[in-house]
Amino acid sequence: MTAAGRPPPVVLDDLADPRFSDEVASILALMTEAGASMALDPDTLMAEAVAQTGLAGFGAPDFVGRLEILCAALRDEARLNDAGVMAQALFVGGLLRNRLLLEDLIDRHPEILQVEVARPIIICGLPRTGTTHLHNLLSCDPALRSLPYWESLEPVLADSERPAPGAPDPRRERTELALGFVNTALPEFKRMHEMTADHVHEEIQLLAIDVSTMLFETIAPIPSWRDHYLGRDQRPSYAYLKRILQALQWLRGGTRWVLKSPQHLEQFPALVDTFPDATFVVTHRDPVSVTTSMVTMLGYTSRLVHDRVDLGWIGRYWADRLGLMLTSCVRHRDVLPAARAIDLHFARFMEDDLAAVEHIYDVAGQPMTPSARSAMASFVADHPRGRHGGIVYDLAPFGLDRDALWSALGSYADHFGVAREG
Repeated sequence: MTAAGRPPPVVLDDLADPRFSDEVASILALMTEAGASMALDPDTLMAEAVAQTGLAGFGAPDFVGRLEILCAALRDEARLNDAGVMAQALFVGGLLRNRLLLEDLIDRHPEILQVEVARPIIICGLPRTGTTHLHNLLSCDPALRSLPYWESLEPVLADSERPAPGAPDPRRERTELALGFVNTALPEFKRMHEMTADHVHEEIQLLAIDVSTMLFETIAPIPSWRDHYLGRDQRPSYAYLKRILQALQWLRGGTRWVLKSPQHLEQFPALVDTFPDATFVVTHRDPVSVTTSMVTMLGYTSRLVHDRVDLGWIGRYWADRLGLMLTSCVRHRDVLPAARAIDLHFARFMEDDLAAVEHIYDVAGQPMTPSARSAMASFVADHPRGRHGGIVYDLAPFGLDRDALWSALGSYADHFGVAREG
């Protein structure tokens, strides 16, 4: 432990050639065996979802074409091993089940579509820019509605699984089980992003139910999917996100959402059209530091779907991809309403996070109650930055150079007055 009582930083020296414990290797071997007989095929995945739920109504059918493009990209470009095929078949299958359950719920309760999603506070920023900490702080306020991780994975529970009063929700148990494997297979992941069943999560998981999100790119570089996603007007899928939020409010209450996703950074026009009365918080940080953290995190998680991780492949893809996102942020930032949009710089946020939240509340017209302030202060005290220890970052294995990255991304930094770190 360090003098501050935190674990010392670690070097991830097995990024390219992962090492696993015997327990994890055994589980991956079983996944490999199962994945060898699985197909990332839209018809198969949809038929399995229908059989598992006993439902057949997927809603608007336009998602099927996107599903075909996604499956082809995963098969032909993502270089998945058989364990990765199994993982993605289960993931996409889960999204399809969620869609069936959602559409069935709305068919039976059309009043859901009358629920008002009013004045959300939406955090827009790349990973590693303080978005998670800010999201956590705002979600401490009982007056705001947030999305726990277990609910993001399964927003609608089948009636057949509905627990008796006082009984636990089976979705939490399933989420805990899945996280148990993740924490065992990726023991250093919590140093980058801590995951628990109840921690507040991004709605990007909900956007995936309409099969139109950049989330799929975090599985592996899939340029054909990227090009399709970027070439499509995302307003219909953001409208579908709102549809899901309406259902979640109807199911579990809440009035004012606090939302967050890196995807929003390149979707300001769709975001504003869908949530015209929202308050928007755009977070900023040295893009080189952001790229360094993100490629390291994705390189580390890639061991679950690749036998050997091609770090250069991941580095090139994401250096370019983040550049596209930042360019879009610069181009469309003025779309956000000036009276309800805040640019929050990482360094200033870290200097006084609670003061930043107070400013957001002022702009959003959200009362800062004594109970909210106390809950936020307790969260900060209980969750010091870096409490699980840090990572020693190195761009060299990814084939990237800090100075070259800064030159490529510097126009974004200049536009928003972002200082270079280190």
